[in-house]
Amino acid sequence: MNNINNLKVIPKTTIAATGGMTLLSQEEVNKMMEVGKGGVHELFRKCCLAVLNCDAKEDDAMAVLERYPDFEVTLIPRERGIHLRFENAPAQAFVDGKMISGIRDSIFSVLRDIVFQSTEKGEGNYDLTQSFDITNFVFEILRRGEVHQFGAEPNLVVCWGGHSINRVEYQYTKDIGYHLGLRGAHICTGCGTGAMKGPMKGATVGHSKQRIKDGRYIGLTEPGIIAAEAPNPIVNHLVIMPDIEKRLEAFVRLGHGIIVFPGGVGTAEEILYLIGILANEKNKDVPFPFIMTGPKESADYFHKIDEFIRFALGDEVADLYEIIIDDPEEVAIKMMAGLDAVKLYRTKNKISYYFNWGLHIDSSFQFPFLPTHENMAGLALHPDRPIEELAASLRRAFSGIVAGNVKEFGVQQIKEKGVYQINGDHALMEKLDDLLQSFIAQKRMKLPGSVYTPVFEVVK
Repeated sequence: MNNINNLKVIPKTTIAATGGMTLLSQEEVNKMMEVGKGGVHELFRKCCLAVLNCDAKEDDAMAVLERYPDFEVTLIPRERGIHLRFENAPAQAFVDGKMISGIRDSIFSVLRDIVFQSTEKGEGNYDLTQSFDITNFVFEILRRGEVHQFGAEPNLVVCWGGHSINRVEYQYTKDIGYHLGLRGAHICTGCGTGAMKGPMKGATVGHSKQRIKDGRYIGLTEPGIIAAEAPNPIVNHLVIMPDIEKRLEAFVRLGHGIIVFPGGVGTAEEILYLIGILANEKNKDVPFPFIMTGPKESADYFHKIDEFIRFALGDEVADLYEIIIDDPEEVAIKMMAGLDAVKLYRTKNKISYYFNWGLHIDSSFQFPFLPTHENMAGLALHPDRPIEELAASLRRAFSGIVAGNVKEFGVQQIKEKGVYQINGDHALMEKLDDLLQSFIAQKRMKLPGSVYTPVFEVVK
C-alpha cells in the first residue's frame, strides 16, 4: 500500500470478471477492448474511481478526480471474460489487499453499462429520437443489469430523497425501510448516501427478521452524478443509466410505488417528473402510490414543496400524492395497500409486474436536457401552459441546478460563464426563488460541512 498525496492507495491489483461479464464471446471481448481504449475510456475511469471512492465525505465530483490523478484502470482480455487492472486505487475499497466483494460487483456493473453498452449502440437497434425506442432502450439496460424478476410480486418501492440530510431525517428513512422490509417490500434508490442509503439499511433488518434472504437493493445512477453520489455498500444491483431522463424513466417503470423523503433540487426534480407523468390524461386511471414523508422536524420542507406545486400546477395535482408526517408504520401500511392496487390493475390489464409498459411518458420527459446557460434561460416557465408541459420545464430547471451543483459538465459551465439565470412569470419566479432559498437555508444543496455557493439566479 502506497501513500500518494497523503492518500492511501493500492499501487497495482487485478480483479477477475464477475456476473454477466464472465459470459462474453471473443467478438464481444474484442469490441470492448476497442471501445475501452477509445473515447469511452475516460468516462469508464471516472465511474470506476467513483465506485472505489466508497467512503467519500464530499459530493464534489471534480475534487474526487483531482485527488486521485494517478488512478488508472486497464482492460485485460481473457477467455473467461474481461479482467481489470487498477493502479493507485483508493485503499478504502480493499480489505487486506483484496477488493471488497460488493465494490467488485459494482465495478463490473460499470464495465457492463459504460463499456459493453457502448459496443451495442452502433448496431442501430434503437432510434433514441423516438419515445417508443427510448423506453425499449431503458428496458434493455435494466434487463442486462438483471434487475427484472419475472413472476415476482409487485413489491419494489422506489425511495427518493436527498444525499444531504440530517441525522434525524436519516434515521427516519431507516425506520421506513425497516417497516417496508418487515412487509416483504424491496428497495430501489439512487444508490448514494443519505435518503438513498437509509431505506436500504432499514430494509436489511426487516428482511433479516422475516428470514428473507434474497433482498433486492437496486441502485440506479448515471455517469454525471456517480462521483458525487458513490454507490452505498448495501446496493446489490447497480445500474448506470446514460442520463438523468432515462434514469428517471427506469425508476417509474421498474418501481411499483414511490416514497419521497426530504431532499434538495434533485428531489424536487424527481417530484416534478412524477407529477408531470401522473397528471397526463392518459395515466389518470393508473394506480401509482406516491407518498411524501419525513419526521416532524421536516414538516416545513414538505409544506414548502406542497405550496409550490399547488401554486405552479394547481390544487388538483395534489390529489396525486399523499403527505404523511412522522409515522413510518403508517407510510409502510399505505404503501403496501397501494401495491395491492397496482397488482390488481396490472393483472386485470395484463401488464407485466416487472416493467410498467402501460405508463405513458411524454417525449418532453424523455429527451435529454443539456443545461447550457442558453437552455436554462430559455425555459418557458409560465403558468398558462398545460400542467405536464410546465412540469417538464420546471423539472429541467431543477435538473440544471443539480448539474451546476455536482455534475462535471454543469460545474464547468458555471466556472466558465457564471451562474445560470432562470426567467419566467414574475409570481412563479417569486415562489421558485422562495423554494430554492429554503433549500439553501436548510443546507440541502451540499453535504453537511460544505459551503454552498449558489449556481443560479432567479430573475424576477
